[in-house]
Amino acid sequence: MNATLIIENLKCGGCAATIKKGLLSLDHVEKVEVAVDSSEVTYEASSDVSDAVKEKLSKMGYPMVGDKNTLGHKAKSFVSCAIGRMES
Repeated sequence: MNATLIIENLKCGGCAATIKKGLLSLDHVEKVEVAVDSSEVTYEASSDVSDAVKEKLSKMGYPMVGDKNTLGHKAKSFVSCAIGRMES
């Protein structure tokens, strides 16, 4: 199963690195690609894990476009971004 999601708060390669690491930690997620310029996250999974992927992204500070993008999400994405930059 392949899916592409458009998310909020995606700013840079640090964000992308954190998103990849976070989603690859989920069961059944096999491949993750992040397009910073279009705010798209594409993943490949061996089963339907769409709810788990959306929940994981939101917890990291990257809700789906159209979902609530709270100050909490923005703060979490800032931290996720910083961690991703340090680890990459």
